[in-house]
Order: sequence, then structure tokens, then C-alpha cells
Amino acid sequence: MNKFNNIYLRTLLIIVFALIIVACASIGRPEGGPRDEMPPVFISSSPQVGATNFSGDKITIIFDENVQIKDVMDKVVISPAQKSMPAISAQGKRVTVEFKDTMLPNTTYTIDFSDAISDLNESNALDGFATDFATGDQLDSLRISGMVFEARNLEPAQGMLVGIYSNLSDTAITTLPFERIAKTNQYGQFTIRNLKPGNYRIFAINDVNRDLHWDRSEDVAFFDTILTPSTKPTEIFDTLSAVDGSDSIVCSPATMFLPNDILLSWFNEGYQAQYLKDYKRTDRQRITFNFAAPSDTLPIITILNKEFEGKQLDQLALLNTGATRDTLEYWIKDTTLLALDTLNVAATYLRTDTLQELSWGTDTLKMVLKTEKKKEKKEKKKKKKDNEEEDSLASDSIKLPELTFLSFNPASGNPLHIYAPLVFNASQPIDTILTEGVHLEIKNDTLWEALPTPELQLSVPTKLLSYKMEHQWIPGATYRISIDSAAIIGIYNEWNRPIKQEFSVKKEEDYATLFFDIANAPEGLIVELLSSSDEPVRTAKVVDGLAEIPYVDPGEFYARAYIDANGNAKYDTGKLLENIQPEEVFYFNKKIKVKQNWDIEQSWDIYALPIDQQKPLEIKKNKPKLKRGERERNTSDEEEEEDYFDDGFGSGNGFGGGRNGNQNNRGFGGGGFKSNSGNQFFR
Repeated sequence: MNKFNNIYLRTLLIIVFALIIVACASIGRPEGGPRDEMPPVFISSSPQVGATNFSGDKITIIFDENVQIKDVMDKVVISPAQKSMPAISAQGKRVTVEFKDTMLPNTTYTIDFSDAISDLNESNALDGFATDFATGDQLDSLRISGMVFEARNLEPAQGMLVGIYSNLSDTAITTLPFERIAKTNQYGQFTIRNLKPGNYRIFAINDVNRDLHWDRSEDVAFFDTILTPSTKPTEIFDTLSAVDGSDSIVCSPATMFLPNDILLSWFNEGYQAQYLKDYKRTDRQRITFNFAAPSDTLPIITILNKEFEGKQLDQLALLNTGATRDTLEYWIKDTTLLALDTLNVAATYLRTDTLQELSWGTDTLKMVLKTEKKKEKKEKKKKKKDNEEEDSLASDSIKLPELTFLSFNPASGNPLHIYAPLVFNASQPIDTILTEGVHLEIKNDTLWEALPTPELQLSVPTKLLSYKMEHQWIPGATYRISIDSAAIIGIYNEWNRPIKQEFSVKKEEDYATLFFDIANAPEGLIVELLSSSDEPVRTAKVVDGLAEIPYVDPGEFYARAYIDANGNAKYDTGKLLENIQPEEVFYFNKKIKVKQNWDIEQSWDIYALPIDQQKPLEIKKNKPKLKRGERERNTSDEEEEEDYFDDGFGSGNGFGGGRNGNQNNRGFGGGGFKSNSGNQFFR
């Protein structure tokens, strides 16, 4: 019996021990297969894609896995547009679209989902998915495709509305809703589908108020040429892999929809309704008017106070303003006007009327110096307290009035750039500059040597508080600027304290010189050197195919160029109703690394690369979202040493692609695109 029990206990222990081992081995999560990186696959729909004589109000689409749908309002586009957005939802493997509007008869409808649909688990987006059906017995099938970029900086336009009109009137875009629409994807690409045969005009807008046509304050792009969509037979080649691992090329017939190469460059005319935003008596000396929009016409400000009735403000004050004239600061000169706590004025100015046209109007304004009254009351209280304290002093003590001085301070950096003027900021408009009280000296060893003093003049004629002194500075030299006391006198008879400041000028070897050798440069081309934030830091005109930018600080830069079509030496946007396109822009496609005391030459063919490949990725703001597992490739970091510093001169060319001397012949993508003006360029 004991022997049997021992055997039984031993067997039981072995079983328990085995169970423990199994349990320990099974702890943890079993490994799955590879991560799903494929988007959902379309299986079927009701009605079928391309169905005709549809009379229902509900569309059902089936995929091969559970799906979700995001950003319906921003991404899904129904064409023709609906007054009420359909109810669009996803459940399981099914996407449902329920229409709220009555369907138009004999009309082809398109539902473009863009990349709104993705699988539920991994969020792999199904990009470019669309379906269509017709309420009549014919399905319209023509298409127009292209890309939209921002004209000034070649940023891809993401989520911009693109639409067409069969009404070819110039004013259709301002009054009528688009007949058919699409939205650009994250690359700026669009396809307007299911068009009838005919002629069309095409536009792109950022439809802020969702009225499906352009308002003057909205971004807009337009194509100069009337478009006639068509088809062309073509062939598609594909590679098939057999079970044994061998490959074979299969050719199948297909249809090419044209045009598929439209390039639209959007701009904003900068239109703003004009009105007086606000006005104030900033202090006793200043009156400020802020307008909603720039203007090239100054208002007429008339004083209504009895002592000055009928006099205009510009006779009694100095105007300080910028080039846009939307902020006007008047410095009052007249002492009697200064003394008034309340000013009544009539402001007559151009403002936008109900027809969106500028017309003259007059506002009667009252400006009360509230802040100054509070200040005077506080000072009066302080003075009373001071007087009480002074009662204990000797009766023959004399308290001198406190003097106030004009400030006229140097505002330039140190060291000063070789090409830069010496800049000063004043605290009030200047009435008199006594030139004999202004001295410029240069340091020669340990001694200061007097120089002829350059004239102090306004930095900008309309800005009264900024002055400059221009001089041919000697690189590496040390200078001293001295201004005697009371050499600068303001309009309120305040003068400056003595000013003395030393400064040095940068050496030539502190800089680099940058040259751009531009093949087949069009007339009027201007090169802009850009910071890493895509902002211009220097400009140079292209003369005989060469742009020279001297005195460039060491650092990392980029470059773009534009064709100055009207010769005003600044970039100009377009004007839709005048059929004026924005000026053409090109980017140098690589980072430029500038080293101290180097001369760097870059060869640049502005037509060599398609437009969507020109702008360097590092400064591109509208970057496509990377799919799971993708990594952004930094071209410049990988190639910059080889491209720019093997011998001190970068090549910058050899990118491939075609070239054409016409300013509008710029392709992009794989097949080339037409620019706004309708010219075409194929790679």
C-alpha cells in the first residue's frame, strides 16, 4: 500500500510540474504576422460604379476590410455640388452615402473621397478613390487633371477647390457657382471627372465662405486658355510574375484623358474693403488713424474746433507713415492745437461702398485726451506732495525746471555691414540738424582722423523717425560718430544730449560672394537669396545671364528667381478680372552652404526641373504626410559636400529633363504640365 502511494504521489508531482512548465512557456503575447501597410480594397458598390438611370438616394460601397472615414466636410467632394451635404458614414466594411438633395435629371454625379477612407486598424489611407453614377441613360466620362501651386513660393495647394464653367463669360467666376468641382490632394493634384464634351474655363479658389465662386478677398488661380477635354487611346505595360518566379511584360489597351497637365498658380489680389478701423489721440502730440486697407490716396482731415475751423490737419502737423499708408500718424506742430484736450475733426476719405467700389465719404470724429488728463492729474498730485515737503526748506531755495531731451540713438549693428548705412532712431520728428555739430572719424593706429561728414537724411521719405548716414566704409576699419549737444532739434524745441559711439566695419574676408550662372535667362529675371525660413535676404538682377550677390554672410541659404514682367524690381501678384497672371517663379533645388571668404558659383537652368521638383524639401511647408514606415529623404544633407565644396565651385546642374526658352514652359510630374498661360512642356 505504501509503495502504491509513493508511486501515486510521484506521478502527481510530475504532472503538476509539467503543467507549471507549460504555463510558464505560454506566458506572453503570441507573435502576429507582418504589419498591414495596404489600404482597403474596393469590392463592390450599389449602384455599381458607372451605373445609369439611378433614382435612389443612397450609395453603399463595400471594401475587403473594416474601414473608417475622416474629415468628411474637408475631403469628400460631391459634384455637382449639393446644397445640403449628404450623410456619409462607415460601419464595418461598408461606407454609406445618403443624399439629402433631390437629384438632378440626366446628370452624372461624382463622389470623390480623396484620402478620407482608411482601414480601421492601421489607418492606411485609400488615396484618390472616387465613384460615379448617372440619373439619366448616359454617363459623362471626360476629365481634366493638373496641379495647383502657390505662385509666390511654389507650395503645393492642399485642399483647394478647383472648378469649371461651360459659361465662358469673364464674370462667371464672380457670380455663378462652379458646375463641377474637385479638391486638390496633399501633392496639389486634382482631377475634375465626368465632364460632358464641350469647352470649359477652369479656376481654383480657397472657397472660405463655401459659396462655390470667387470673392475678391479669396485666393484664386485661373488658366488663360479655354479647355476642350478629350480622350486618346494608349497602352499600359505591366509586369506579371509566374509561380516559378519568372516575369513577363503584359501590354493592355487603355484610355488617356486629356488635358492631364494643367498647372494653376494661385495668388491673392490683396483686396480688402476700405474703412476707418480706429482713430485715437495717442498723446498730446500725436493723432493716429488706422485704415483697413492700403491706399494711394491720403484722407482730408479738417479741424472743426472753433479756433481752427476750416483748417486742414496737414497744415498744422507732420505726417509719419509707411508705403502702404494704412496707418497715419500726425505729429501736431501748432502749440495752440497741442493745448486742446478735445479735438473735433472731419475725416474725408475713400471707402468701400455697397457695390464694392471706392467712393468718398466723411466721418465726424471726436478725440478726447483721456490718458493725458489722468497723467496730468497724477503729476499735479505728486507736485502738491513735493511742495508740502519743500515747505521745510529754506525760503530762498530755488528748484530748476526738469529738462526733457530728444533721443537720437544709433540703431545699427556692430560690426556694421560694408554695404549698410548707419541708422538712427528719433523720438520725435526733427526740425533742424546742425551739420557742424555732427562728426565722423576713422581710427588710424591709435589716433582719430576727422572725415568729411556725410549728410543725415530720412531712411524713407514718409517715415519721420528714422535717419541714415551713407558712406563708402573701408572694410575692417573702426569709426566714431559724435553728435554735439543740441545739434539735433525736434519740432517741440527739444534737443539731444551729446552722442558718441564707436563701431567697426566687417572685413571683406568675413563674407562670401555668390554667383548664379543662369542658362537662357529670360529678360527681367531677378534672383532672391533666401533664408531657411524661405524669406528673401538679398536680391540681384540677372545681367547677361549672371547674377552676383556680394558680401554674403556664412551660413545656409536657398534661392529662387522671378521674372519681373513690368520692370518695377519687385514681385507682383496677378489680377483676375484684368487677366494678369502672377509673375513666374523658379527655385534652385538645393541648399547652398556658404563659407567665409569663398567665391561660390552655381550653374542654374531654371527650366531643367519640373515645377513640383524645384523647391527643396527642407523649406517646403506643405509636405505630404508620410505613410507608415516611410522616411523623409533629406537630399541636401546627403549631397551637399559633393555638390558644393569639392573645389569651391558648385555645379548645380545636370538634373535631367527638357528645357525651353519660353517662360511658361515648365513641366512637372512624369508627363509634363501646362502652365497658366497654356504653353506646354514635356520631359
